[in-house]
Amino acid sequence: MLVEIENLSKSYKKQLALDNVNLSLPSGKIIGLLGPNGSGKTTLLKVLMGLLRQYSGNVKIKGLTVGESTKAFISYLPDKPHSLSFKTVQEACNFFADFFEDFSMEKAQLIANSLDIDMKARIKSLSKGNQEKVSLLLTLSRNAELYIFDEPIAGVDPVARDQVFNLILEHYHKEASVIIATHLIHYVERILDEALFLKKGKIVLYKNVKEITSQGISLEDSFKEEFKC
Repeated sequence: MLVEIENLSKSYKKQLALDNVNLSLPSGKIIGLLGPNGSGKTTLLKVLMGLLRQYSGNVKIKGLTVGESTKAFISYLPDKPHSLSFKTVQEACNFFADFFEDFSMEKAQLIANSLDIDMKARIKSLSKGNQEKVSLLLTLSRNAELYIFDEPIAGVDPVARDQVFNLILEHYHKEASVIIATHLIHYVERILDEALFLKKGKIVLYKNVKEITSQGISLEDSFKEEFKC
C-alpha cells in the first residue's frame, strides 16, 4: 500500500479533529476526500504532508513513517496559492526544480502554454485565478508518487473547474495516486476512482465510486444522504 494509517487521532486543544482513523490507500487511484468544512480533511492532509507532527497513531507512506524523507514522494497543492509572489513564474519553476528531483521543466512549460501563462510574468502581477493556476502548474510538474490537492477548485469559476480537472488527468504521474479534498462533489465525481467520506474526524465511507453509483444514485446524492445536507 502507498499510504497506511493506523489509529490516527489529532486534537486542537479540546476539539477532536481526527478520531481514530484507520486507512490504507493503494497506488494508481484518484481518490476524493469528501466532507463538509470542519470534517478534518485539511488536518488529515497536513498529517500526510508531515506538516503536523503532534498526533497519536502511525502514518506511513511507502513503508516510511511520515517525515522529511516522505516529502520527496508527495506533490502538494495547498488551499491557498504558494507564497512565491515575489518571483516570476520561471523563477518559481527554477526554485521547485532545485528543490525537487522529480520536477520536470518540460512539463511546466507545456502546462504554462495550455494555461496561457507567461513564464516571464511576475506572479504578484497575475490575477488571483492565474496565481492559483501557477500553483497547479508547480504541483503537476512533478513526477510524484502521491499528489494532494486541497480544495483545488474552490476559488475558480465553473468553466475553469473542468480545465483544472482535465489538467490533473492529463499531467499527473499515472502510477501515482491522487487525493482531492473538496466539498464540491458534483464537479469532481467524474474523475474519481474512489470516494472517502470524512465526518467529524471519522471515516464513514470508503468505496469505489462505481459501487456507490451502481444503483443509479449520484455520488453527490450519496454524500447529501450521508451528511443530510
